[in-house]
Amino acid sequence: MGERKIQGTVLITGASGFIGGRLRDALLDAGADVVALRRAGSPEPRRGRSAVVDYSDKDALRRLVEKERPEFVYHVAGATKGVTYADFQRANVMPTENLTFALRDAFPDVRRFVLFSSLGAYGPSSPAAPHTEDSPRRPIEFYGQSKLEAEQAVEALGDAIAWTIIRPSGVYGPGDVDYFELFKSVSRGINVFFGNKGRWFSAVYVDDLVRASLDAADADATRGKGYFVCDGVPVTWGTFQEEIVRASGRRVLTLNLPELFVDIAAVAGETLTRIDKKPRLFNRQKARMGAQEAWTCQHDALRADTGYEPEVDVREGVARTLAWYRRERWL
Repeated sequence: MGERKIQGTVLITGASGFIGGRLRDALLDAGADVVALRRAGSPEPRRGRSAVVDYSDKDALRRLVEKERPEFVYHVAGATKGVTYADFQRANVMPTENLTFALRDAFPDVRRFVLFSSLGAYGPSSPAAPHTEDSPRRPIEFYGQSKLEAEQAVEALGDAIAWTIIRPSGVYGPGDVDYFELFKSVSRGINVFFGNKGRWFSAVYVDDLVRASLDAADADATRGKGYFVCDGVPVTWGTFQEEIVRASGRRVLTLNLPELFVDIAAVAGETLTRIDKKPRLFNRQKARMGAQEAWTCQHDALRADTGYEPEVDVREGVARTLAWYRRERWL
């Protein structure tokens, strides 16, 4: 963001989550009047205003947009777990469509609508050829397919409103609960792999993602475009987890377990889901994602249009994240 001062009203979804919460705080710190859109029953934010919304209620969304007349809208909310594709459509596609329609109808002068999509919308890459924005979009599971469908809904708007799509790679940092499992395992003296030690992925520290998202929303060159956001240096899971071990200072037992364990856990997860109808992270779709040789991308297009340069590499990011987990007594 540099010295830029963001003023006016900003609507944000997903503010109770890891990325959305970090983005909300950055917007508030920059001077914006932030309104967190939340579903009934979701906790009120500790900072800023909030409004309860039903994303299926188009009329209510129009009224909200007409009342607030936001300068920016950041649509961060979404689901990574579901039982059927319809679950992902309800969580990732329908809210995107209805929010953008509300803006188009009630306040098309919004300075920018920013959709947070995912590298998953493109599917896996080759270790030797990280994705660029020109790569074909070939998702391999429900989550990625729903993110692609959400992107296509935004793209179909054309010039009706100003929009930008952000596609983060793997996001880690203070407050994250997914990568936290790796930190927790190392803190217990175990560094475990499930056939993935040599597989590649792109990552981005959450504060770099937030800064990139703020800059992209404010740049003329980014209107009507989508961008990958990463730190530019793909790593293997072996390297990433070694940085966690290094930062922890612990002596660990490293286990290289067969990938078969992931497949067994996936089938078990789906069996339990069929019984209680609750979505779980372990299923065959997620196992298929984990079995790919690479999930990597490049950020050259974002750098060309906004000057983006990641400030936190994996070593520094892991150290900062571990310090936060310890300070907040997660570990």
